Amino acid sequence: MAVRHWLNRRLEVWRPVVDEDGSGGFTTARVQVGEVAAKVDQPAAREREESDRWGGDHTHDVYVLPEADVARGDELRGDGQVFRVLAVVEPSTPIYRKCLVELRQAEPDPAES
Repeated sequence: MAVRHWLNRRLEVWRPVVDEDGSGGFTTARVQVGEVAAKVDQPAAREREESDRWGGDHTHDVYVLPEADVARGDELRGDGQVFRVLAVVEPSTPIYRKCLVELRQAEPDPAES
C-alpha cells in the first residue's frame, strides 16, 4: 500500500542545533536540515487525549514517507504554518511515518496594538 499519492504538501524540516557561545555557555538555534513530502490531518479526539503523555497539545497528524528524516523536537514548516514534532511513530509495516505535532501559532505583538 503506497501513501506517496496522498502526500500533497512540502514541509521544511528544522532541527535544533546547540553551539558553544564562547563564554562557557551554549546557544540553541534551528537550522533547516531538509524537506519532506507530507499530508497534514486533524487527529481524532481520542488521539489528542492519548498524546497528553508527550507533554504537548497534539493538534495535527503529519504523515511522511518511512525514510523521512523527522525526529521528536524538530519543526515542520510550510504554507505559513509551524508544527512542533511531539513524537514520531510507525505502523508495524513501515509504509509511512506518523508525526504527532503541535501547531505553533504566532502571538500578536503588543507593540503593534
